[in-house]
Amino acid sequence: MPHTETPGTEAAPAPRLRWWTELPLILLVYACYSAGRLLARGDVSGAVDHGLTILRFEKALYLNFEHPLNRLFTREAWIGIPADFWYASLHYLVTPAVLVWLFRSRAVRYRAARTWLMTSTLIGLIGFTLLPTCPPRLLDASHGFVDTMAQYSSYGWWGGAASAPRGMGDMTNQYAAMPSLHVGWALWCGVMLWRHGGTRAAKSAGVAYPLITTIVVMGTANHYFLDAVAGAAVMGVGLLLAPVVMRTADRVKARFVPSAAPVAAGSSAAGSSIVSAGCQTSAGERIPRQRESRLGAGAEPGASPKDAGDGAPAPAR
Repeated sequence: MPHTETPGTEAAPAPRLRWWTELPLILLVYACYSAGRLLARGDVSGAVDHGLTILRFEKALYLNFEHPLNRLFTREAWIGIPADFWYASLHYLVTPAVLVWLFRSRAVRYRAARTWLMTSTLIGLIGFTLLPTCPPRLLDASHGFVDTMAQYSSYGWWGGAASAPRGMGDMTNQYAAMPSLHVGWALWCGVMLWRHGGTRAAKSAGVAYPLITTIVVMGTANHYFLDAVAGAAVMGVGLLLAPVVMRTADRVKARFVPSAAPVAAGSSAAGSSIVSAGCQTSAGERIPRQRESRLGAGAEPGASPKDAGDGAPAPAR
């Protein structure tokens, strides 16, 4: 059944999102994400066991793409060094850039996209907490993985401990491999570029960015293939939960924040002065009651006795 508004009233427009309210919200979620990674260090031996379990499961399913990619990145510096820069920086640059682009040019879609990203990030934080996982690069060397971030650390700002800036490795949780939010965030960026980019280049970037990121996280030995799959799954769950989160936020806001009252359609006219004093101008007239002043009431040219009124004399026969 179509929604109809009460005649004479107009619903107040939805409040426009402002950057000074959006930025603190995004920073708050990211701070929770970073703090959660620090707090959810978990048991190192348990994290190693989880990593080895994933590796054995992949080998059983012939999904072990990490070894050949890691050997390629380790052997070919012209591939490994750009891949390390990709892993260490792009998720901090591309994701905010896409958010700002949506906010400025796709404002109607921005809130849903932002809620999807934040909901998925918080779900990923739950995964880090419940399932600390050792990445391939931190496994014993007998498992055949090389930490390319450590191998090429002299080329970048990172040290031998994850992608953290040199000397700050202890400030991050290196056992937060499952799920891979590098892949999850890249997938979100790809969907946004594909749906809202509007150009062939944007759509191509929307496909290439998550695919290359998936290859990079495995080739640098930072994630297993199943970490990448879990990152994509987390984004899928976040997409399903985003409408629920928005509806809940709207209900909370409606309860605690007073909404604007409906505006009556004629309220502006009621307070203004009426220049015509209730007179109406007929078609072909420039001055109200112009014809009435020239002709008697009800004596319109060609008017019949019925049109002239009950008191008008009948025409001579």
